[in-house]
Amino acid sequence: MSSHNLDVYMPILILIGIGIALVFGAILFGKLIRPHNPSRLKEQAYECGEDPVGVAWSNFNVRFYVVSLIFIIFDVESALMFPVASVFKKFNEIGRGGIILCTFIVFVMILVSGVIYCWRKGDLDWVKSFHLNLDESSEKNTQEAS
Repeated sequence: MSSHNLDVYMPILILIGIGIALVFGAILFGKLIRPHNPSRLKEQAYECGEDPVGVAWSNFNVRFYVVSLIFIIFDVESALMFPVASVFKKFNEIGRGGIILCTFIVFVMILVSGVIYCWRKGDLDWVKSFHLNLDESSEKNTQEAS
């Protein structure tokens, strides 16, 4: 390769170097100016102004994570609808509005089917109810007995 081809990448390398220098400079500057006087009270876990009770290691219900992941998925997908809605008028003017509308309807149907799937599976309920399954099994047992 000639040196002329490598000159094209020089601004990119300079910006990468400046970015790395800024990150490490900010970390170093923060370390130099921040106060460092730890105490037992400052190293204690903070729980909304209350003294912590018990150990900090406790199990959380997995439902919190499932619901948050479902929220993030549908939030990001709904954010993808705004660019389509913003260009719909322009596409409609050039005669391609039907294609965009069909694509949009398919996208919304995928979202709705995802919500229905999560709802039927019970992932949108904070407390899963197992009574329905027990009632169905006891109903089957009574039908089999008679």
